[in-house]
Parts: sequence; C-alpha cells; structure tokens
Amino acid sequence: MSKVGRYFKESAAELKRVVWPTKEDVFASIKVVVISTIVIAVLLGALDLGFTSLFRLLMK
Repeated sequence: MSKVGRYFKESAAELKRVVWPTKEDVFASIKVVVISTIVIAVLLGALDLGFTSLFRLLMK
C-alpha cells in the first residue's frame, strides 16, 4: 500500500511543476489543427476527384 501512496504523492508533486499553456497558446494550437485539417481534407478531396475522373475516363 505504501507504493500506491508514494505514487500519488509523486504524481501530485510532478503536476505542481507542470507549466500549463495560456489561453492564447491553446487557441493558437487549435487554429493550427483546424486549418491543417481543412487543407488536408481539400487536398485529399481533390486527389479523390482526380483519380475518380481518371478511372471513369479509362473505363469508357
């Protein structure tokens, strides 16, 4: 049981040393993720449309 208690004490001590991000940092990271996701989705959609058109052209 002493190992479990030590684990929680060490975990609490470690959490006190964490440097938490500011609101601005979090929102900046969210913007990067959303913009990256949209760009990748558009690129994959364009590739899919291109390959579909090519496949239909070859099947005629």
